[in-house]
Amino acid sequence: MSFIEENLKDVEQRIQKACIRSGRRREEVTLIVVSKTKPVSMIQEVYHLGPRDFGENRPQELRDKSDLLPDDIRWHMIGNLQRNKVKYVTGRAVMIHSLCSDQLAAQIEKESERRGIIMPCLVEVNVAKEASKEGVLPEDAVDFIRRVSVLKHIHIEGLMTVAPFVRDPQDNRPCFRQLKNLAVDIGRENIDNVCMRHLSMGMTGDFEVAVEEGATLIRVGTGILGERDYSI
Repeated sequence: MSFIEENLKDVEQRIQKACIRSGRRREEVTLIVVSKTKPVSMIQEVYHLGPRDFGENRPQELRDKSDLLPDDIRWHMIGNLQRNKVKYVTGRAVMIHSLCSDQLAAQIEKESERRGIIMPCLVEVNVAKEASKEGVLPEDAVDFIRRVSVLKHIHIEGLMTVAPFVRDPQDNRPCFRQLKNLAVDIGRENIDNVCMRHLSMGMTGDFEVAVEEGATLIRVGTGILGERDYSI
């Protein structure tokens, strides 16, 4: 058994246990294997073990890998997305997790209209209000979503956050809980063209806590594929 297979098995068992602890069904949580900086051969190995959802941080990397790998892979754009790179993602990604500005929304709308598609997006929320992180502030989220909701080629399907780096995963529980509560509040607004069916939160170090707090999409890279090489 390869280290990837062992890691994937371990992560899967931990997801299942977190679901049991929180009274959820395993089917409610989608594991996104974060494959940024990893070679196509490594993604192929994971693919043959079953996962179909993969996440990339770099638009060009998503574009290039999607052209080389099976068509049934569901690619998620999970990193910061610049407006001039939107063209690499629309039509390839099943979802953009990092919508956080009116300018980016306008560009996604333009590219999606050109391709004749409706682009599912999550609004990135900077719950912890870290200066180094992207995302709208929690108090600005509703107004931002109302503005984006009028765009005909974008569909808001939930929220995403990147929690702080912490030694104890429990320290991020309030962050995840706040995102969940924000999603509930936004859902009650009944905004046209908006639903709150997804919460993208939790990574290698804290995904179990995220699952317990309601995550529907968890983003695990290092825990499955090992440390990344950022020199490439």
